[in-house]
Amino acid sequence: MQSFLLSVVAFIVAIGVLVTIHEFGHYWVAKKMGVKVLRFSIGFGKPLWKKVAGRDQTEFVLAAVPLGGYVKMLDEREGDVDASEVDRAFNRKSVWARIAIVIAGPLANLILAVLVYWLIFIVGITGIAPIVGEPLKDSPAAIAGFQNEDKIVEINGNATPTWNTVYVGLLDGIVSGGGDINIAVDTVDGTTVTRNLVLDKELLNQEGDIVGSIGLGRWWPDVDPVIGGVVPDGAAEAAGLQEGDKVLFSDGVAVSTWSQLVDIIRASADKKLNIVVLRDNSEINLQLTPALRETPAGNIGFIGARETQSQAIADEKLRTVERYPPLTALGMGFKRTMEMISVSVKMIGKLLTGQASLKNTVSGPISIAQFAGQSVSVGIDHYLSFIALVSISLGIFNLFPVPMLDGGHLMYYAVEVVTGKPVSEKIQIFGQQIGIVLLGTLMIFVFYQDILRVFGA
Repeated sequence: MQSFLLSVVAFIVAIGVLVTIHEFGHYWVAKKMGVKVLRFSIGFGKPLWKKVAGRDQTEFVLAAVPLGGYVKMLDEREGDVDASEVDRAFNRKSVWARIAIVIAGPLANLILAVLVYWLIFIVGITGIAPIVGEPLKDSPAAIAGFQNEDKIVEINGNATPTWNTVYVGLLDGIVSGGGDINIAVDTVDGTTVTRNLVLDKELLNQEGDIVGSIGLGRWWPDVDPVIGGVVPDGAAEAAGLQEGDKVLFSDGVAVSTWSQLVDIIRASADKKLNIVVLRDNSEINLQLTPALRETPAGNIGFIGARETQSQAIADEKLRTVERYPPLTALGMGFKRTMEMISVSVKMIGKLLTGQASLKNTVSGPISIAQFAGQSVSVGIDHYLSFIALVSISLGIFNLFPVPMLDGGHLMYYAVEVVTGKPVSEKIQIFGQQIGIVLLGTLMIFVFYQDILRVFGA
């Protein structure tokens, strides 16, 4: 319940900030262009809070449904306008002024992303060093020659200080059409070599973790098979296992690592194992019967025991902080924003041409709320990174040439620039109807996909 509430609050705060910035972009440029703004609303529906302020007595509103907002401007198409204020009506402004007002919303979201990344890189964002584990057999990573504990330092010349930057680099390679990419790695023996990884563009149509399907996974230390703790009433406790026990043998087979012990247990559901443990310098024989646990991948054995050594080792080796001086951080903020815009636009192109799976790449409010809750639970730096990413997505989405969105209005104005006259009101109304249908269909689809994800269908 607490996790659910955290996700909801984090989602509402993020959307509230992003919508406010978006609408402020429209509002600020409209004022600069001499347009009278009647209302600035965050949310839709019944007003929860209202304040009238400014020379134009603009209504500032906080409404009940926090999933959007709008700026209402003086416009002769929406009501009578006093003759003394006709020159301040939106529809009376030049086409270039209207373009500036409309594009200001999405542009404000993109500028926000740059500033948020700038702040993140000044303060520093914690991450995981991109050290890879043993690649999956016969996977593209294995074919490329990746080895256990390779540290990825560059992808196609771009530095990769964290796994997040590796994911962006690999995803960019996939959406750019696949093929060869050059990955520089620092090996265990201290040399720097280049691995040539071949990416299949069809990865975008696969379900699940796209990057994981390449065969690259995070390195994790393999430690001695020492019991760090047991779960009450579990199979481990029933067998007499105690904290500090080191497993030496299972059915006569020597056990040397924790991962080996896990593999034995997983393969032995409801099967009795004769194990030997070292306790206080004495060898003790125990009988252990792993319980059966059902998982999507099949039935596995489970004993209710954990190890506690690897986390400390991993924290020391994997934990990293990406931080830069203020001026460099600003450049990095701009670069990161442009990278995310590039990947997003390429992904949209793949979706429109049927080269990527829509259900794999589009998230709805439920998924976004879950991501918000997960990011804020990790740390404020990751939550800010989440806000920057969603701000970029919001800015790009609003530029789609779909009636009802800013991009739809820009499409009409582009026609006006070419033809020299506005698009007729009849066509605009028809376009709005199409836009409502398209956006409604999209919302139903993403909600449906969200529900499938939540219930694991």
